Amino acid sequence: MSRGQFDNLLSIVGPSITKMITNYRESIGPAERLSICLRFLATGDSYRTIAFSYRVGFSTVVGIVKEVCEAIWSCLVGEFMPFPEMEEWKAIAEDFQKLWNFPNCVGAIDGKHVTIQAPANSGSQFHNYKGSFSIVLLAVVDARYRFRMIDVGAYGKSSDGGTLSSSNFGQALRHDALDLPPDAPLPGAEGAMPFVFVADEAFPLQKNMMRPFPGHNLSPEQRVFNYRLSRARRMVECAFGILRSGNCTGESLECHLKLLKSW
Repeated sequence: MSRGQFDNLLSIVGPSITKMITNYRESIGPAERLSICLRFLATGDSYRTIAFSYRVGFSTVVGIVKEVCEAIWSCLVGEFMPFPEMEEWKAIAEDFQKLWNFPNCVGAIDGKHVTIQAPANSGSQFHNYKGSFSIVLLAVVDARYRFRMIDVGAYGKSSDGGTLSSSNFGQALRHDALDLPPDAPLPGAEGAMPFVFVADEAFPLQKNMMRPFPGHNLSPEQRVFNYRLSRARRMVECAFGILRSGNCTGESLECHLKLLKSW
């Protein structure tokens, strides 16, 4: 991160992380608080290492990281991840049709387990099927790898379907509160069909949630459908891979698009 980027981020979140100076002690300034949080997020250093580097207390670093992360989210979510409106859903569907040949698709959804150290006295709540401890990142991704909606914090023991059901997104989807476009006909077909999110077998089949045909004894038409759905659904898996690698430049996204379109 350049100095200019840091100053710009500080100007946005600074008022939210500034603490009052009292007669008893001077508070840590917003620039240092933001620096501590970014150091933790960028390097993954332990709280104790960062506390030693900045000469502050261990518990102080823990509190700063939590508060600054919440401030960054609340200050930037409206600009970088606004809730899509109907016209944006239509634009996403046009991208899925143009790039991946899957009409009436407004997003690919999946869950990603983020490994954590099990909290004290948490029992098996965070223990997942892989044998580690995690929280779940549930994400909706458009046709160009962009995260449109996320839900973070579900217990690692939860299935993808259970995570969806208990999330704000899942509840909004169930109650038709996402402002999705009205049903529209598929290319070359008659009759209006709903706009859908594509997912894997772990998610339930719903009016606005499409999953592949199960089993192996499938007809040629069903196999073609599963193939097309898989192409569209891989957007969310690729987005998780790009996020994990930290390589999120526009050039890399275009390279991935060209590679997948040639598949």
